[in-house]
Amino acid sequence: MKILAIHNFHRAGSASGDDQVFKQETAMLEAHGHQVIRYSAINDSFDKAGALGKLATAFGMFWSFKHYREVKKLILDQKPDVVHIHTFFPLLSPSVLYAAKKYCGKVVATLHDTRFICPCATSLRGTQLCNACGDGNYFRMVKHGCFKGSRLQSFLVACIFTIHRWCKSFYKQIDRYVCLNENQIRLLKQIGFDEKKIIKKYNFVPDVQVETGEFPELPDRYVLFYGRIGEEKGIRILQQIFDRVTDIPLVVMGGGPLAEDFAKWAETKPHVHYLGYTPHEKCLSIVKGGEFVVFPSIWYEGCSMVQIETESLGKALVATDLGFSVEAIENGVNGYKVPLNDVDGFIQHIRALWADPQLCRRMGENARLDYEKKYMPEDNYRQLIDIYENT
Repeated sequence: MKILAIHNFHRAGSASGDDQVFKQETAMLEAHGHQVIRYSAINDSFDKAGALGKLATAFGMFWSFKHYREVKKLILDQKPDVVHIHTFFPLLSPSVLYAAKKYCGKVVATLHDTRFICPCATSLRGTQLCNACGDGNYFRMVKHGCFKGSRLQSFLVACIFTIHRWCKSFYKQIDRYVCLNENQIRLLKQIGFDEKKIIKKYNFVPDVQVETGEFPELPDRYVLFYGRIGEEKGIRILQQIFDRVTDIPLVVMGGGPLAEDFAKWAETKPHVHYLGYTPHEKCLSIVKGGEFVVFPSIWYEGCSMVQIETESLGKALVATDLGFSVEAIENGVNGYKVPLNDVDGFIQHIRALWADPQLCRRMGENARLDYEKKYMPEDNYRQLIDIYENT
């Protein structure tokens, strides 16, 4: 089978989940003998552009003639059996949907976030969950400056999504929506997406053998947070938890927009060890040596790579009962689910697991079994090929 895979990458060096999924799925398809043609853009090009270039790119978010032409040419030259689109916003624009549908006719899209409900993709207004724009009145974004805190940019994005909603771009140009959890499916149904086009498929992570390393700079026992140091990941909640839990060591790995503030906070906390960006292999080794992972996210995680990677390493999770975690965690079996923003609840479960190493190990073993049941590459491959063949 020949697959044209399309994706708008985040910035260079980003460990964003959708970037990882794109790389891993395309590599997996090639490893099974399929021909994969990759077409992508990266947001760094916007950062490097001058004032006129940025203005042109901003209008290109509505319709990119360049990417439409190039995707059309690729399809006509390569004649793929299916086009699989991951993230298309902001640089590729919805124009790639039209090119894919017109010239290939078989279009699959993985929904890594809630962008079809919330143009910002986070379903957050500040730090509060919000799905109000699912009704199509995107201009309320302007009042709140939802898109990157800018009313001007919010107005532009509201215009783009309003026009494409009128044109039914996201309804007519995609043949199959690959959702990552039941919450996504529920939200799409609520705004009129065709239930027959929707299918659920989890992400996967490779089953790699990881040895527990020796890290003399770290305590013998510790709990972990790793991932993006951003508001949506619940970093403020994490700080509130460990402002109060001062007798349990916390190791944190990752970078992001709040990294500088977090580092300053961590410097005042002897029990918090902030390692910043950590190479992946070393990161996994440190996770393997920890007790369990704390995951206080405040947004709808699609199918968190951190969470399934944690399970693959045989570690339990204490996570917010939201999005993917709702169905990924069975309370008291492979971890604990805590209501959104419930600092006391997180503290209770963190202390309970920390105080009972045997329970911690048992939950970690259950987490590993859950990974083997739901997130293995081979199972994921069969599901993906079935989606392609039946679209």
